Amino acid sequence: MDTRRYRMVVTSGLDYVATGAQVDDRLRQWLKDPPKSYDADAFTEGRNEIARGVTLDHDSATGTSGAYGRWRLREALPGGTWQTTLVIRQAGDGPTRVQLDVEHLPDDPEAVPVPAKTPRLARGLLEVLDARDGLADVTAEPQVVEAEDVDAVIDELCDETRRLPVVVASTPYGADFDAWLEGTVDPLVRPLAGLAILYVLTPEAEARFNHALEYHRVYGGGVRTYLPGVDPAWPADGQRHRVMSRRLITDRPSQARRIIAQLPQRLAARAPLPAELDSVPVMRTRALGDSAAPELERLRVENETLHEILEEAGREQRVRADEIRDLKYELRKAEDNETLLIAEYDEQYRELHAVRAQLQTLRKQMVELGAAAAAYAPLTAPEGEPDSFEELLQRLDALPRLHFTGSRKVTLDLDAQAYGSSWVRMTWDALLALGDFAQAAAAGRVGRDFKQWCADAPGGVRTISPRKIVRDESKSVKGNSSWRRQRTFPVPEHVDPARKVFMGAHVRVGGGNTIAPRLHYFDGACSEYGIYIGYIGPHLSNTLT
Repeated sequence: MDTRRYRMVVTSGLDYVATGAQVDDRLRQWLKDPPKSYDADAFTEGRNEIARGVTLDHDSATGTSGAYGRWRLREALPGGTWQTTLVIRQAGDGPTRVQLDVEHLPDDPEAVPVPAKTPRLARGLLEVLDARDGLADVTAEPQVVEAEDVDAVIDELCDETRRLPVVVASTPYGADFDAWLEGTVDPLVRPLAGLAILYVLTPEAEARFNHALEYHRVYGGGVRTYLPGVDPAWPADGQRHRVMSRRLITDRPSQARRIIAQLPQRLAARAPLPAELDSVPVMRTRALGDSAAPELERLRVENETLHEILEEAGREQRVRADEIRDLKYELRKAEDNETLLIAEYDEQYRELHAVRAQLQTLRKQMVELGAAAAAYAPLTAPEGEPDSFEELLQRLDALPRLHFTGSRKVTLDLDAQAYGSSWVRMTWDALLALGDFAQAAAAGRVGRDFKQWCADAPGGVRTISPRKIVRDESKSVKGNSSWRRQRTFPVPEHVDPARKVFMGAHVRVGGGNTIAPRLHYFDGACSEYGIYIGYIGPHLSNTLT
């Protein structure tokens, strides 16, 4: 299916009232300015026809489930109607969401809609809304990334609440950065306003970025599109994130602009709407004319409105049917690819452990030969590794500074779900690293958190890739009472009087997706009592599950 609708969905950094005021102001300005030059003041005066064949309607509601406001512009032109719909929505105490849709509705139901271009209205809204997607700012122009910003950008790439792709541009070697940004990158990503998070790396930032993302690099003037669910520590994951070469960008800029926009457009149109936006009711246009109009005229207007609603529902149903058909096809392909990737991942992890075993044997031999100064101290962990999550839980007693307080049943269920044994090995590696971290903390040798410690640990201790460690959950997860309860696990009374704590820190076991397990832990009492493992099990609920 060729995606033809433009759709922007962002979170406003302003409150609901301020968002509504800014949206109304920008919408009216967009209608007044050329090339539209419509009479937007007519709407203020109570008339929804703001030009010949052009109507603007508005509805809103406030209740116990929250509030919404909606504007709908319809422009009747030869061959069909262009419809622009703008919605702001706040549910409960949650953030204010903003949705902008532009689509072509052909007069002939069998005709193919004309693809919608990115409207200037999208850029105008992004300029005033302090728009965000997860941890990232959504802007109309690329944001320049300096070397000190790289860690924050990587956190945004790995943010599990992110819905939009991240487009990162690099700079050719020896090129003038400002000239490349203004002359090449800006025009290339202009159609992506509201569809993607846009970054361009300075040369200094590029070196640091590629050092941190060994399997997801971008360089030499290339541009890479990072899909949601980036797993920097997984080599196979790098294959999911497309790279566009400098040659295509410079030799065929129009084609490059069209190609780079296709994936974000398709993702935006097909991704499920956030629940609060999906719950906004179907719009009913207001009846025109005097309230004292004859009863027959009133019924006629209501009948026309009803037909309009039914036609819109029919169009939406046809679009959804096409999307479902194509999504089923893509799902089958994704399932096949996922099986291959998991098998590859499991094989790579087995090879890694074989190398580690050889290294351990070599170190022991060096110690026995009197070369202890040139070798790490021998590992003191129990010999061998668990083959299942059942055995893993039994072996936890061998790590005295770790305390498992979670549900054994949830963890044991992973044995029936795991693809291969890599999940068990990766969880065990994480537990060994947490155990060494807890031992070091008890001895007063730790002045940082687990992620920092793994990034720069002393010799002779177990670590995991710091890219697998997430310090805390996102604001959207912590702000959702149901999701927060899922991540609140038991601890002893001497750790917290409430006998439970929120464990936002976690380790990503397996790939960076919603089928791979997670290990949630609490190290707030690490130096005194050790580390509490509150959960080893399937990915808990968030915006993507």
